[in-house]
Amino acid sequence: MSERSAGGDALTNLVLPIFELNGEFLAAARDIAEPAGLTPAWWQVLGATLDEPLTVSEIARRVGLGLARQSVQRSADILVDKGWAEYLANPHHQRAKLLQPTPAGRESIIGLRHAQHQWADAVGNAVSESELLAVQGIIQRIIAASRAFRGDSVSIPDEELPGGPG
Repeated sequence: MSERSAGGDALTNLVLPIFELNGEFLAAARDIAEPAGLTPAWWQVLGATLDEPLTVSEIARRVGLGLARQSVQRSADILVDKGWAEYLANPHHQRAKLLQPTPAGRESIIGLRHAQHQWADAVGNAVSESELLAVQGIIQRIIAASRAFRGDSVSIPDEELPGGPG
């Protein structure tokens, strides 16, 4: 049995606080989204389509937060049933329809902005912009290193990462 390196130990010790942070972000998202009748997952799916209609697969890739395509499909179907989104024909693919917000869905998402801005400002100001930017760069480098180890082709080149070369 091999021993972990000091870097491996440091990464392992970071995992539980990151999971706790993820839970905190989800709790904050729930607090922000629920008054509008949305769940955090519905907010993510609908929010991904604000700029352009997307397929369920495209939404799953863009959201990239562990939401499987099937989970995005369930959320999309619920959003359509509730009148917050609608499916459109996709000129590039017969079966993969595009999802876009309805005016009511767009209004719901835009209505969350004030509460999200209040939360982000309070948390961001309690930490500091420079610290948050440094953490963001480090997290992106950890993601890229993990993806490279796993052979995942969706990795971010170091040059594009804050704190990376160049």
